[in-house]
Amino acid sequence: MPVAGLTGPDGHAADTPALSRRLSAFVYEGVLLFGVLMIASLIYAGLTQMRHALQGTLGFQIFLFLVLGIYFTWFWTHGGQTVAMKAWHIRLVDVDGRAVSWPRAALRYLLSWLWFVPALVSMRSLGFHSGAAFFGALFAGVITYALLTRLHPQRQFWHDVVCGTRLVTWRHLPRQRPNKS
Repeated sequence: MPVAGLTGPDGHAADTPALSRRLSAFVYEGVLLFGVLMIASLIYAGLTQMRHALQGTLGFQIFLFLVLGIYFTWFWTHGGQTVAMKAWHIRLVDVDGRAVSWPRAALRYLLSWLWFVPALVSMRSLGFHSGAAFFGALFAGVITYALLTRLHPQRQFWHDVVCGTRLVTWRHLPRQRPNKS
């Protein structure tokens, strides 16, 4: 679906990426973040001399939350694409098609937790603790949140609507080779 007033690098109207592409980028992002969080965890454990996984969990969770925040806000404010977004040709822009500012990116990061918070709160309030229930609730929450895009005329995620951002299809123009004449 073309986004009114926005054009890609080729001059054509910027389209909202299909939900399947956005979810594919979401899954790929999770794979990449596994490595980022493993390295961050190793650094945290070394700096704090963490000897037991249940020791200092709140500080560890806050640290990982900040690492993720820095990761996303940096990429969104420096080109509008994380590594996964580049692979799936998706870019984050503001509603006018410009680069996203740092405060807007930070707000988007905070509000993007809407993907997970309802499921996590439900799990805690219902007293579920098993791994299967955890992943089932997260999966159901993510799918439900993703399907809410059907209620928006331009099929944008609700945290993007609130933040004044949008995801668009963004393919770089192929490099032109110089003539060898």
